[in-house]
Amino acid sequence: MSFRNALVGGGLLVAIVALGYGQRLLEPAADAATMKVPVFEVDPLWPKPLPNHWILGMTIGVGIDSRDHVFIIHRRESFDTRTEIGAAMNPPTAECCVPAPNILEFDPAGNLVSSWGGPGEGYEWPSSNHGITVDPRDNIWIGGNGRGDSHILKFSRDGTFLAQYGTPGMEADSSSTGHFGRVAKISFDATGEEAYVADGYSNKRVAVLDAGTGQVKRFWGAYGNKPDDANLGPYDPDAPLAQQFRNPVHCAEPSNDGLLYVCDRVNDRIQVFKLDGTFVTEKQIAPRTLGDGSIWDIAFSRDPEQKFIFLADGANMKVYVILRETLEVLTSFGDGGRQPGQFYAVHSIATDSKGNIYTTETYEGKRVQKFLYKGMKAVSAKDQGVVWPR
Repeated sequence: MSFRNALVGGGLLVAIVALGYGQRLLEPAADAATMKVPVFEVDPLWPKPLPNHWILGMTIGVGIDSRDHVFIIHRRESFDTRTEIGAAMNPPTAECCVPAPNILEFDPAGNLVSSWGGPGEGYEWPSSNHGITVDPRDNIWIGGNGRGDSHILKFSRDGTFLAQYGTPGMEADSSSTGHFGRVAKISFDATGEEAYVADGYSNKRVAVLDAGTGQVKRFWGAYGNKPDDANLGPYDPDAPLAQQFRNPVHCAEPSNDGLLYVCDRVNDRIQVFKLDGTFVTEKQIAPRTLGDGSIWDIAFSRDPEQKFIFLADGANMKVYVILRETLEVLTSFGDGGRQPGQFYAVHSIATDSKGNIYTTETYEGKRVQKFLYKGMKAVSAKDQGVVWPR
């Protein structure tokens, strides 16, 4: 054998060995890349235009009822009065626009079905409404994260007032069984018997209520600890993980198999519990995220096993697709911006019975978007960017 042939042969052998070694290193990534995940594309024509020169403010919650009707809630006080709502001024300064009612209901095609909300007889509307959820009986629940918002409101889906739980104007107290602390969101177990409260922007706990009476049954802080209202200071990604939640505790979502997924937003982590408050596990997502944090809201896929979690990250302007069993991020979609499929502070997320995703945006985002479920596919991109219609 010539020296050249030996060199080529040896080089080929080394290359083959190196390739095999490299392949073994790449195998986990290849497995993740070939796993089929739910994929989506934005529906740029949903919802249909609002009537009456109505405009949305900070759109701070989204919920789905048993008919796949979509309820959103926004803040009517979150406008630039000079540039956005000239028609609402006295005297009017322009032909457009006027703040829409606080709560809007859309059918699956994007038609506006009804609208209601705001102060009324028998209850105190929050100073800064926050979150909207539809319980298994199609009742509507909202919280509030403004000053003095230490209560929860419950309505029928046509806007009839049903109940107020808690007393407004109370100070933060994560041990209270009589009031709350600027509630971010309320969620429900599959039976509708218990309500799980992300409590919240002043308190640092999950509170579980009897959904019929509003009575607090139990509560806990991070890791199942007794909640402590002490100010932990700013989040430091290089410090040991905090043993308490930071404000806000932004969601508390029960799964069908008896687990509870809590959004510890500013700590960049999901904590998982049993429904009695026993700590199970946790996972940080984008743990270098500072400021508003990365864990804003979650929704489950609608398959019976709820195999996937969809996580709204308003700071990084994207939605993560997460394997619920391991909390592994499989892919993400979205990007910062104001075009359809982009996000500006994606705040809340929900899924309908067909697997479609709905998101709302706060701050200057001020809108709701629909992402159509397009089936299960292998997605190699860790970040898909804008999922525009093909």
